[in-house]
Amino acid sequence: MPTTLDIHTRTTVLDGQPFGTRGAYEKIAGSIHFAVDPMHPLHQRVTDMALAPSNAQGQVEFSGDFYLLKPVDMKLGNGKLLLDVPNRGRKVAIEMFNSTPRVPDPTTAKDFGNGFLMHQGYTVAWVGWQIDVPRRDGLMALDVPRITRDAGVPGMVRCRLRPNEAADVLPLADRYHRPNPGIDLNDPDAFISVREHGGAAPVLLPREGWRFTDAEHVSIKGGFKPGVIYDVVYRSANPLLVGASFLAIRDTAAFLRWGTAAAGNPCADALKQAYLFGVSQSGRFLREMLYLGLDEDEQGRMVFDAVWPHVAGGRRGEFNLRFGQPSLNSHGTVGSLPPFNDEGLFAKLHARGNTPKIFATNTSAEYWRGDASLIHTDDTGTHDAEPAEFVRTYLFAGTQHTPGAIPPPPTDANTGARGAHMFNIVDYAPLLRAALVNLDAWASKGTVPPASAFPRLANSTAAQPESLRSFFRRLPGVTFAGRFVRPALLDFGPDIARGIATYPAKPGAQYNAHVSAIDADGNEVAGVIPVETAAPLATFTGWNPRHPDQGAADDLMQMRGSTLPFARTKAEREKTGDPRLSIAERYASRAAYLDAVRAAAQKLIAARFVLAEDIDAIVERAGLRWDFLHA
Repeated sequence: MPTTLDIHTRTTVLDGQPFGTRGAYEKIAGSIHFAVDPMHPLHQRVTDMALAPSNAQGQVEFSGDFYLLKPVDMKLGNGKLLLDVPNRGRKVAIEMFNSTPRVPDPTTAKDFGNGFLMHQGYTVAWVGWQIDVPRRDGLMALDVPRITRDAGVPGMVRCRLRPNEAADVLPLADRYHRPNPGIDLNDPDAFISVREHGGAAPVLLPREGWRFTDAEHVSIKGGFKPGVIYDVVYRSANPLLVGASFLAIRDTAAFLRWGTAAAGNPCADALKQAYLFGVSQSGRFLREMLYLGLDEDEQGRMVFDAVWPHVAGGRRGEFNLRFGQPSLNSHGTVGSLPPFNDEGLFAKLHARGNTPKIFATNTSAEYWRGDASLIHTDDTGTHDAEPAEFVRTYLFAGTQHTPGAIPPPPTDANTGARGAHMFNIVDYAPLLRAALVNLDAWASKGTVPPASAFPRLANSTAAQPESLRSFFRRLPGVTFAGRFVRPALLDFGPDIARGIATYPAKPGAQYNAHVSAIDADGNEVAGVIPVETAAPLATFTGWNPRHPDQGAADDLMQMRGSTLPFARTKAEREKTGDPRLSIAERYASRAAYLDAVRAAAQKLIAARFVLAEDIDAIVERAGLRWDFLHA
């Protein structure tokens, strides 16, 4: 694990303003360099590691961007590292736990939000791990070697494109990410298949109907249409060592935890525990890392005491694939391959006999996209599968992929996609903060956290999504999705176990997936129930159909949910035929509503799903919600 850290900048944040008893914090930015033994048995699990170029000592070298927030006086910290795996190059933990806007370089008081992580005393670290992230806008990336042996290791790449607006030319990548370049603009083996919507069968475009405009872009006659799914398969060469990303994450934490001051470790002798956190794509990355058992270092030490994949659902990703695209997030990829549940996913951890504590948290959106329920059922989706003894699995009921805002944005800021309904405004950040406290207590003190909470077949809190159609179609002005796309068993050829995929994959039967059952208001009954649905002003869902202007209107959006407000009065609901009680029939006044929210929050505090320190902020936000939905 030879690791060196080059520090480029080191500054005190907020002019030394203390975060309570934890004192002032500082931030350190630089680059971190790694050299690993390619012949180590663990590293044989990394695709193409044996083909990677090595230095004079026989080690494979790579490096990534580095960023650290730590107490100036480490003795005032809590002795715990939280390594936040960047999401598409972006820092996430401060945004999620501190309830603050996401920024690449937190500098102002606003950037630190409520200061939760700092008041807890965490040392928070980030390292670039993703090989297809461009270095721009403060994004963090990893530089790894290319495989140039064996004639450059040529092979096929599959790139999925789904624009939300018409386009003449598109890059061979997901949004702003770096593509695998093609090696032949006239490649006779390249092809494009087209699906008009998520449930359609693919249709091949005639070769004369499209062309590569250069090694990294493609165009089709008549242009790309909104909502249509295009799969472009073409030949590339000299693949990047994608799987080195796992070792970058692992060895960064190992260095900060066990590296010496003489080696340049700014946290030397100060960290006793290390926790690993990843959101969405980064959560899927953590599922892959645990599946491979790469949380262990070359010395056989379990680097992380706790690992937390958040909103990863049942997916993994192209994180250990030749020509893999870590940015890709869709069904129909190697990231939707089994195993899904704990028994299969954590088999290597079981065999090792030493496991981290694991939290798996998901929102309703990951259930509605069809894969989250597979983490707690068998592969057929017909029987419940209980989480492993070292795992807690929670659904945050009635939520979307990211915490909701008041007012909600009119358009998805990440993709430009629009929904048929107002986006979901449930803020589940208080649940995240309590979960971190619970996970920490479990990993550091052995305090058992609350029991897992998710939809179960055995008690009928799990439902087929189609079974809820009749209810939602009774709600005035509500559009319910016309189709639900579930992951299918896919065959990527005989070499997929070695990280080499054959395209197109041969599709098999769809997996049987479930969502939470609902109550008389259409709100979910399974999982951890936030105050928004315990004392509701609306139906809050994890689904939202695509807007007709963006094509494939019967398909669900990725990641976004809906807010479907109740009528304000009985007369209003009777006029529209809304079966749900109106706001006036539930709460005598705004003050009565806030009392109901406070009571719901107190129950969550007693159950350890919310922290007592958050109750006033929860009630304050409830007032904003009342004013917004009752206006």
